[in-house]
Amino acid sequence: MTSKPTPPQARNKPLKRPTQARAKVTVQAIFDTYVRIWQRDGWQRITTRAVALEAGVAVGTLYDYFPSKEALHSGYVRYCIERLLRTVQEQAVTPVGLSWQQRVGRLVRLLGGVAGDAAWFHPQMLELEPAIAEAKHQQRAYSELLQAWRRVLEAADDLPAMPSEAQLEALHLMVWGARRYALLVELPAERLEAVVAAQLDSCLRLLSNPEGLSDD
Repeated sequence: MTSKPTPPQARNKPLKRPTQARAKVTVQAIFDTYVRIWQRDGWQRITTRAVALEAGVAVGTLYDYFPSKEALHSGYVRYCIERLLRTVQEQAVTPVGLSWQQRVGRLVRLLGGVAGDAAWFHPQMLELEPAIAEAKHQQRAYSELLQAWRRVLEAADDLPAMPSEAQLEALHLMVWGARRYALLVELPAERLEAVVAAQLDSCLRLLSNPEGLSDD
C-alpha cells in the first residue's frame, strides 16, 4: 500500500517556532544564511541542504523547523513582519514625550522601508506569495500592520482627531502598498526616500486637519 503524497501547501509552512534562546540563535543563523545565499546565487539555487551546511546547522535540525525552502521563505517573511511590528512598538508607541507628528513620522518611515533595520527583500519574493502564502496568512499580516497605525495614534495624546477606520486604512494602504510596489519595480533608494517623505507630508496634513478627515 502506497502512502498518499504530502499536500504541497503543507510543506510550505514552518513546522514550529523556536522558543529556547539557543534555538532562536540557530533559526536566526538559518535566516541570515538564507538571505546571503539568495543574494549571491538567486532563489533557484537555494536548497535547504545548502542553507544548513553554510549556516553550520545539521540538516535534520533545519528540517525540524523548515521542511522545504518554501517553508523557510514563509518563516523568513513572518520573522520580518514580527520584527517590523516590534520596532514600531519600540520606536513609535512606547517612547514618552514624542509629539504625534514624531510618532507618525517614525511609523511612516519604518513601514515605508527607509528607517530602522529594514529587512532585505527581493522582487521575486512577491511572485512567490501565491504559491506559498495562504489568504488567511496574508490577511493576518495586513491586519497586524494596520493595527500598528491604531496603536501609534492612540499613544499620541496630542493628536487633533482620531481618523475613522476607513481613513486609517487609506493611510496604511498608501504607505504599505507603495512599499510593495516599489519593491516590485525595484525603485532606487533615493527615489524611495523621496516618495516616503511625500507620503509623510500627506499623512501629517490629513491628520492635522479634522475637517479634512471628514467621511462626507
